[in-house]
Amino acid sequence: MVDIHCHILSGIDDGADSLETSQKMAEMAIADGITHVIATPHANSNFPFNPDVIRERRNELQSRLNGQLILATGCDFHLSYENVEDLRPNPTKYTLNQKNYLLVEFNDFSIPPSMDQTLHLLQLYGATPIITHPERNPLIRANPDRMYRWMRQGCYVQVTAQSLLGRFGAQAQLMAETWLRQGIVHFIASDAHNLNSRPLQLKDAHDKVAGKVGENVARALFVDNPRAVFDGRPLPYIPELPEELGQAPGATPKRRKRFWFF
Repeated sequence: MVDIHCHILSGIDDGADSLETSQKMAEMAIADGITHVIATPHANSNFPFNPDVIRERRNELQSRLNGQLILATGCDFHLSYENVEDLRPNPTKYTLNQKNYLLVEFNDFSIPPSMDQTLHLLQLYGATPIITHPERNPLIRANPDRMYRWMRQGCYVQVTAQSLLGRFGAQAQLMAETWLRQGIVHFIASDAHNLNSRPLQLKDAHDKVAGKVGENVARALFVDNPRAVFDGRPLPYIPELPEELGQAPGATPKRRKRFWFF
């Protein structure tokens, strides 16, 4: 499995608190069947983003892993005016593995009407937005039609593995399962921060997804699509948006929807 959203590097943000914790998180990932991890520290007003320091921490951790886990870097990109302006001349400063995909994090308290245009600007600047953990955002849960519009613009959706297991509450779990059932999720990632409450593990969520929607879709969400992001390639699995957008959370789609493997 490949994890595209993880706060494994120490001393950068609110993730791992020491190099030893980072190493234990990496060992946890290896034991869980994860082969590639993109370290994605926050880039926001609380945690300044310094690519040089991040690369140093990544190299330090990589040297301890004997090639058992491949680490790359990116960021958890907060959609602020300053960040968007800084991304414009050099998008690979922020993108995942310095390719063309960007994790985009929304504010829990306010999403301005201009967000459609902001996401379009990111695409014009060369970054393909991946909306991170929308099932945990109360504003997106209350108005998912906005996310469907962003998907029509060419954005993708990443759900947190622990949400599917109920670790972020019943509402997040219900919405994650609804979107999974509707076929509008492109990635599932750990968003790991530590060893206990937010661990670097994917297998339990993978098995749950395989049981609900099949092994082929589980492989797409945990292996094929995230590996394509790691390599900077087009996604091999892009589900078709269902017609019944905006139906109540937990409702069953009226008819079976198609999805495509390329």
